[in-house]
Amino acid sequence: MKFDLKPKKKKESTKTVNNLNIMNDFFNSTTIVRHAFRWRYHLAAITLIAALLAVFFSGPRFITPKYRSVAVIYPSNIGSYSDESETEQLLQWLNSRYIMDSMVHKFNLAERYKIAPDYKHYNTLLQYYYYENVRVRKTPYEAIQIEVQDKDPLVASQMADSIISVMNKVIRYEQSKKYREELELMGARLKRKQFEIDSVERHLYKLRTEYGIIDYPNQSREVARGFLRTVDGNNSSNINTSEIIKLKKNIEEKGGEWVKYNDRFYELIAEYGKYKIEYDWAYTNAHRNITFATVVTKPFPSDKKAFPVRWIIVVVAAFGTFLLSTLIVIFLDNKNRILNMHQEDTE
Repeated sequence: MKFDLKPKKKKESTKTVNNLNIMNDFFNSTTIVRHAFRWRYHLAAITLIAALLAVFFSGPRFITPKYRSVAVIYPSNIGSYSDESETEQLLQWLNSRYIMDSMVHKFNLAERYKIAPDYKHYNTLLQYYYYENVRVRKTPYEAIQIEVQDKDPLVASQMADSIISVMNKVIRYEQSKKYREELELMGARLKRKQFEIDSVERHLYKLRTEYGIIDYPNQSREVARGFLRTVDGNNSSNINTSEIIKLKKNIEEKGGEWVKYNDRFYELIAEYGKYKIEYDWAYTNAHRNITFATVVTKPFPSDKKAFPVRWIIVVVAAFGTFLLSTLIVIFLDNKNRILNMHQEDTE
């Protein structure tokens, strides 16, 4: 039995070596060059036909050419919302659904992208095509590049410009809404403060008209001089004693009240002035018409298509065809050896 097994083992080893030799020869660079040279005219003809077909099928009849318009902007007047930079915050605005919906409505993109309104995945497909043709990214210099592609170069330029315009409007609206809320709050505080001022003013008016207390410190001093008859000069004989006594009584009864309301009046005036400054600041921000981007590169209609790049399509098609054809001719030249190898493996 040992005698029978040894030859069999040797035979299997020989088959394996032969198979490896055939495979190594099949993929040997010299073999490839030799076969390619042998079939050079056929390969050249096939490669040329593939290149011509690539030129034909990459034309506008089969692939709609697209033109690219680019704008570069820097953020400005952006309020702080989080730890993100102003550039990152502006990116969020530019990629928002509101701007996309505005572009879809303004340029009728559903029709341009040939998407039926009743299509089941209308919104998903529309969003896919939009972000396929509109790309917003941050540059290495913290600017933002807006890139729009469309079959019409003028539309591509108008879309890029409109994205900036709509972005300014939506940020202005949101900021204005925030400041209008502050404006309403400041207005209510001013009304309450004005009500307090009017109330104090009415008390002071009553003290002035009914009790004659106009300037408590100076009147107190003069009443004391008149009451004590310490007035110098000719006026010492013309003192109206009855009025002095009356004013003295009023000051004694209402003097403290006058001081309280008078001090409160000036405190309220100071507080009102502070609130008025805040109100004016909120009013200015709520009604200001500003932009939130400095345009570094303004978009313009391109005179050269950006897609497709036909020479790349032709080169890839020609090279791929040449490589595939070379493998096919090598297989055809070695078909018998490969079939024999397969038969030996099955035995």
